[in-house]
Amino acid sequence: MSGLTLLNHADDAVVFETATASNGALIAFATLNAPKSLNALNFEMIKLLEPQLKAWAQDSSIAMVVLKGAGDKAFCAGGDVVSLHHAMAQGSASDLVEDFFTQEYRLDYLIHCYEKPLLVWGNGIVMGGGLGLMAGASHRVVTETSRIAMPEQTIGLYPDVGGSYFLHKMPHSVGLFLGLTSASINCDDARFVALADHYVKADKYDALLVGLLSIKWGKTASLNHEKLTTLLTDLDQQSGRLPKGNIKANLATIQELAEFTTLQQQVDYILNLNTDDKWLLKAQKSLKHGCPLSCALVSRQLKTSKGKSLAECFRMELGMSVRAGEVGEFQEGVRALLIDKDGAPNWQYKTLSDVPSSVVDSFFEDRYGNNHPLKQLQQG
Repeated sequence: MSGLTLLNHADDAVVFETATASNGALIAFATLNAPKSLNALNFEMIKLLEPQLKAWAQDSSIAMVVLKGAGDKAFCAGGDVVSLHHAMAQGSASDLVEDFFTQEYRLDYLIHCYEKPLLVWGNGIVMGGGLGLMAGASHRVVTETSRIAMPEQTIGLYPDVGGSYFLHKMPHSVGLFLGLTSASINCDDARFVALADHYVKADKYDALLVGLLSIKWGKTASLNHEKLTTLLTDLDQQSGRLPKGNIKANLATIQELAEFTTLQQQVDYILNLNTDDKWLLKAQKSLKHGCPLSCALVSRQLKTSKGKSLAECFRMELGMSVRAGEVGEFQEGVRALLIDKDGAPNWQYKTLSDVPSSVVDSFFEDRYGNNHPLKQLQQG
């Protein structure tokens, strides 16, 4: 796009640019710049994004922010857990894991609370840490290529990055189902479960840019939110019908989970579904091969976080994530899926019944007291 002003180096982990709208207001762009790794969120990206977003928030000439990924395959395919694996393998996990997740969650929280309009272009793959960036944005846009998932149980983790908060916003039992199965959802599903606000066809990105530059941006954030919503609603209507999702069609089946009193019964229910639905079959397969400890964590996580504020959820998750760096399943899951890529994790706990309740309990113990690294997050 012509008229872009580059604010840093074009080969940096995040590229920052501004463009001048017709009335002189500036639109800021932050582009995750690691297309070969599908823009996986690494430490450098996090360290660049937080101060820049804060600076733009204070800059009266900036009307709004666009956050996107380089290339057309992914917005962000998750967090860079490979670097965390290397630290865990060297026995130096706790400090690096705590530092990484502390700064990641602080960034996610900043996005949730951002006063100015913040548009996330959720094109292509949006998973894990990418969903953490997208979930809190004021204007979350998905396209026909969007593929969204919280696949943490495949690597011995749990749906973090605010999942404790936003999974409760979904229709009853859907958050639990997605957390247990790592099921992938599309643009239609994302809107249905309140993870996206607008559907815009991918080839209308240039039209979006033209629209952004033609808006007469105001001086107040609330007015600019309205102007952006109007533009996106218009592009939404021009984009036609969304590709059909899977959650609405299977909602009754998913919500049967609420009829069971134990996690084991819920897992058995999913695994024993008699279905020829390809999406459900894939969910069954993922659950069968996923980490039993992760399943136990997802269930406890959702029970424990119900009614908690966003800040409380992130504080709880930090303790859980640091503990995950100590227990071993996370390290083994990353090894099997992303390092050796043998797809055969050797879980310590082979089944749900093998998971000691004391191990699950340890993820929810208060390890920080009054010295929590995220204590500065507001209570709201």
